[in-house]
Amino acid sequence: MDFSNSIALVTGGASGLGDAVARSIVESGGKVAILDLDQDKGRELADQLGSSAVFMKADVTSAESVSESVDAAVKLFGALNVVVNCAGIAPAARVLGKKGPHDLVLFNRVIAVNLVGTFNVIRLAAEKLAANEPGEDNERGVIINTASAAAFEGQIGQAAYSASKGGIVSMTLTIARELATLGIRVVTIAPGIMKTPMMMGMPDNVQESLGKMVPFPQRLGQPEEYASLVRQIVENRLINGTTIRLDGAIRMQSR
Repeated sequence: MDFSNSIALVTGGASGLGDAVARSIVESGGKVAILDLDQDKGRELADQLGSSAVFMKADVTSAESVSESVDAAVKLFGALNVVVNCAGIAPAARVLGKKGPHDLVLFNRVIAVNLVGTFNVIRLAAEKLAANEPGEDNERGVIINTASAAAFEGQIGQAAYSASKGGIVSMTLTIARELATLGIRVVTIAPGIMKTPMMMGMPDNVQESLGKMVPFPQRLGQPEEYASLVRQIVENRLINGTTIRLDGAIRMQSR
């Protein structure tokens, strides 16, 4: 698939990795529906990108919210052939902390947003992708999810986050196999330590220290590097049913 012809839906698209993907798509000549809960940032980004972008406030955990957004995106742009799931949360809490056991509501919330939310978008968007006319190799679309290095080496305090991201990794091949007959690819990216807004809020010395944990290159990953990998996945039809680590060979320690 030609990235410049992408008609994409990006969740968590108002900031960080999603922002970089949305910008990359429009700058390459594609169109993008930016889904996020942050209306101010989402609208600001859509305004910057012009008529090839639209912001839609959406909660990925809500079937109705996502369904309405997917329908609206197809109605506006005429089709949908790329989906990038970047929406997620990452609160930290120990299983047994100083204030007692891990809050079950918090655990459920992380799973709901990161894992169930990703699946919710996949299931509703897949229906639209399946309706596309097949292109080369009978491809109709591609779905790209975001996991994390924590899916493989979760740190202390990341039980909920690791479980949610590990779930995304685990369902990637299963869904890719199911949607293969429809010409839809499913791929997951597992970033390491990336320079997202949350990370940029930390002191410079902390960012530098974290960057030095990466074997090579010894720095934080850039959102643009994530967006670059998204483009490569979209354009290379042989990439399917797998999780690609984007982490500079880092293997996270326990803390």
